[in-house]
Amino acid sequence: MHIIVHNAKCHGHARCWSQAPEIFKLDDDGYILPGNINVAAGNESYASRGARSCPERALEINRSSDTAPVMA
Repeated sequence: MHIIVHNAKCHGHARCWSQAPEIFKLDDDGYILPGNINVAAGNESYASRGARSCPERALEINRSSDTAPVMA
């Protein structure tokens, strides 16, 4: 599973981070860092809960077995 990050939609509420700080990394202003997130096995429920908590839908859950390309 991986999370596709849509940085332009992020408004810095940090709700994702509050659900799973070990998965969602933020900058000093509370905005999600650029780049998609590969979720380790066992952390899927935390990642899913964090992504769904975003009011702007800046985080998209992709459950395919393909790995996510990491954007720089």
